[in-house]
Amino acid sequence: MLAQLSIRDIVLIEKLDIEFREGLSVLTGETGAGKSILLDSLSLALGARGDASLVRHGADQGQVTAVFDVGINHPARLFLRENEIDDDGDIILRRVQNSDGRSRVFINDQAASVGLLRELGRHLVEIHGQHDDRALIDTDLHRILLDAFGGLDGKAGRLRVLYKQWRDSENALVKHRAKVEAAAREADYLRASAEELDKLDPQIGEEDELAEKRALMMKSEKIAADISEANDLLSGHESPVPMLAALVRRLERKMPEAPHLLEPVINAIDEALDRLGDAQGGIDAAMREIDFDPRVLESVEERLFALRAASRKYSVPVADLAALRDKMDADLLDLDAGAEKLELLEKQAASMRAAYDAAAADLSKERRQAAQALTEAVSEELPALKLERAEFIVNLETDAENRNADGIDNVEYWVRTNPGTRAGPMMKVASGGELSRFLLALKVALADRGSAPTLVFDEIDTGVGGAVADAIGQRLARLSANVQVLSVTHAPQVAARASTHFLIAKAPGESEQMRTSVRVMGADERQEEIARMLAGASVTDEARAAAERLLRENAMQPV
Repeated sequence: MLAQLSIRDIVLIEKLDIEFREGLSVLTGETGAGKSILLDSLSLALGARGDASLVRHGADQGQVTAVFDVGINHPARLFLRENEIDDDGDIILRRVQNSDGRSRVFINDQAASVGLLRELGRHLVEIHGQHDDRALIDTDLHRILLDAFGGLDGKAGRLRVLYKQWRDSENALVKHRAKVEAAAREADYLRASAEELDKLDPQIGEEDELAEKRALMMKSEKIAADISEANDLLSGHESPVPMLAALVRRLERKMPEAPHLLEPVINAIDEALDRLGDAQGGIDAAMREIDFDPRVLESVEERLFALRAASRKYSVPVADLAALRDKMDADLLDLDAGAEKLELLEKQAASMRAAYDAAAADLSKERRQAAQALTEAVSEELPALKLERAEFIVNLETDAENRNADGIDNVEYWVRTNPGTRAGPMMKVASGGELSRFLLALKVALADRGSAPTLVFDEIDTGVGGAVADAIGQRLARLSANVQVLSVTHAPQVAARASTHFLIAKAPGESEQMRTSVRVMGADERQEEIARMLAGASVTDEARAAAERLLRENAMQPV
């Protein structure tokens, strides 16, 4: 329920804090006192369109805060959780309206959008009035209320599950059929391409490995060429080693003839031969260490170039060739097994549709029964509301081929205001006063089913009096046994049935600017206010006596 409403600097309201209670609360006051401002403020907190004109003259911004106390499993809390907003404790809606036209929204102190606030507000409050443009406009709500009245929410929920399962199966069928047809059109190309890629057998990451190996082998090739050239110089047919060895042998034979001359030369040449032997040993070791085989390099390059050629041919990166091969293989499998799988999916879709059709037909049958019961329940309320010649109709049209998540029924509330006239949608046919009383009768018939926890009725008793006003008050009181009801009223018969009576008044403030105030009245004040409502500007003793009698009688009557 709405627990508290705080208003700051909105039109004529400078500062106002109202605490609301369960049951029926009425708001009364003289014309122009500010009752509409109060409802406009509440509407603003519920996501209504903001306007700079709402900000009190001289203020930079206005602010409205509405606090709601609802159960832990209430749909409003589920809505908050779905939108990742903290739902611990009370639900607090705050709307800040700036004088430049901009506004900000906070839900439980988290910044939010106006659209989100409006959706949440629908779970918390319904506002009904003579010129109502907020309640029951959406005909989907008519169906939801009918299901709630008939206790059909569970069946409607299961039907939505069946509908989703059927639509999912239909989508799977359509996708598979399109896939098989596309594969069939490209069968020859697909088979040839799949065979080519299967033969190539590309591996994930293979291109990078081959490119790295090729780069290393090409470096090794250059080093190997230089080492091979050095080996040819030292051990080939042009090697200086044999000539130097032969020279040493000739010099050694002549050594006795001139030892002092030849010994240094022979030693130097021997040392050179030793160094050349060491160099040859190093070359041999280097050639053994170098990992280079021209045939291996050729094989690596052929593989790398083949992969890149396939990449260009199929217009995909080399890294995606393996995935493309797998997809082609899978497409061929679908093509080969397509007819069998297609038949299976067709049977599944048909089975799902049959299950949905059966459940939808059963729900439609029960909706017709609920529609008849709702029609009778609302009709019972009409005579007392001076609508005895009117007719309420639950117009239910069924089209078994028009399947949707909510069934095969289109539900809309129609009325016929006078015998012999044509029935039509309630929101279009009924006048302002008639509409408000039809809505009240409907709400009474629905009781607390399919209703927001707080109902607001804005002057729905305008233009009626006596017994009709009393009937309206009686029904508002009956409603308040199940949900919180707030009513702006000019009818003393309605005000006398309230459990809480607020007086809205307007008076000059400190700067002579008019201010609106709201306060709960005690028993004596309440009697005087009802007397004013009975008598008008001049309150007589007779009016006071009538007010006292009205309060006493209503206090004795059961709700």
